Amino acid sequence: MSITHEDIALVISESIQDNQFDSALELLKGLRPVDIADAIELVEASLVWRLLERLPKRAEIFSYLDPEQQVILSRHFPRAILAKLVGEMPADERTDMFKRLDQEQRDALFPVLAHAERENIRKLSAYQEGTAGALMTSDYAMLKQDMTAAEAINALRLEAPDAETIYHAYVTDEERTLIGVVSLRDLILAHPAKLIKDLMISDLVSGHVDDNQENIAKRIARYDLIALPITDNNGHLVGIVTHDDAMDVASEEATDDFHKSAGVTTSLGNMKQASISLLYRKRVFWLVLLVFGNLFSGAGIAHFEDIIAANLVLVFFLPLLVDSGGNAGSQSATLMVRALATGEVVMKDWFVLLGREALVALALGGTMAAAVSVLGYIRGDEMVALVLALSMVTIVMIGCVIGMSLPFVLNKMGFDPASASAPLITSVCDATGVVIYLFIASQLLSNLAGV
Repeated sequence: MSITHEDIALVISESIQDNQFDSALELLKGLRPVDIADAIELVEASLVWRLLERLPKRAEIFSYLDPEQQVILSRHFPRAILAKLVGEMPADERTDMFKRLDQEQRDALFPVLAHAERENIRKLSAYQEGTAGALMTSDYAMLKQDMTAAEAINALRLEAPDAETIYHAYVTDEERTLIGVVSLRDLILAHPAKLIKDLMISDLVSGHVDDNQENIAKRIARYDLIALPITDNNGHLVGIVTHDDAMDVASEEATDDFHKSAGVTTSLGNMKQASISLLYRKRVFWLVLLVFGNLFSGAGIAHFEDIIAANLVLVFFLPLLVDSGGNAGSQSATLMVRALATGEVVMKDWFVLLGREALVALALGGTMAAAVSVLGYIRGDEMVALVLALSMVTIVMIGCVIGMSLPFVLNKMGFDPASASAPLITSVCDATGVVIYLFIASQLLSNLAGV
């Protein structure tokens, strides 16, 4: 039976309390940094630093901890040890962690950091959150175009310990203007005397410091890059965004979209660690708002209460019909939100997609109408079956059109298309479905009911 993180955490805690650090280190030997981090998160915060300072790859282990856990642990670390740990972290992760600390923690930590680390934090912290500048790292490999391949490899050997990646090295001029990129593979295969300017790719893909992080992540994915160089307004190389950081952004965006699609206002962070009050605050807005939105459904029912009273069988099918419209609308909205997020479709595609969605909805509605009309005939008669069939087709078509169009409308208005949440779509389609169903019923059954 494999040992669990909980078992490891228990042994670690007992070993630290007994000052038996060798036992704890032996237990962790051979584990990957991410697994060590998972175990350490379960250990009392006041004990962790005593073990962490003795671990190899401690900065990497620390970077795998949940951001909130990093902040908690930093309060228990002696200042000198925390400064040493932070100094070993990659530039971008160091800056992110520093920004999460409160002002008192920053004031205590900043003076004991090395000068280069302080300047690096100042520079990276100056960029607005959500931009490439806030995401990038300044730990990259840089070469000059007049170097030979042999000289470049020697230079990379010296830069490797501090660089985020050396698989691609960026070529700059004396002004640090980005002029090309060369891969480590090409350097190794090239003749030692070959000049970098003859090996580098000049037509390279890059980003700007003010570019949106999501767009940067899409660019890295589109061109299958290990890292994307980031330049300032003058074309000077100021950092790189690595593939793993881009994937973190993509994951965060996908999580945020999922939360919004469920009617949650913003991301919850770690679900396991989210408090009851946080879960309440993030979910209550849409639910309360849609309570009032659902009053339209009640108003529709009240308006047609005479036809309902004369044909009680209609009530039996009401939930079935309105739910079908909401389900169809939610499907369409989900597909369109995803397509807009990935760039598969843009605003100008709306009209073409509307026609196609209408045809799909007609086919879906027709299929569902055939099924529900049989139930209508069994529970009522042929007129009830006709009402149900016509209502189903109309409700599903309108639900699909609303679900497909709402993300476009929100995008045009400058809102996140993911705000077209399932609760919102369902409520809109429910209210619309009630009115459509009872209106059709009133037109077809009124003579029979004597209304």
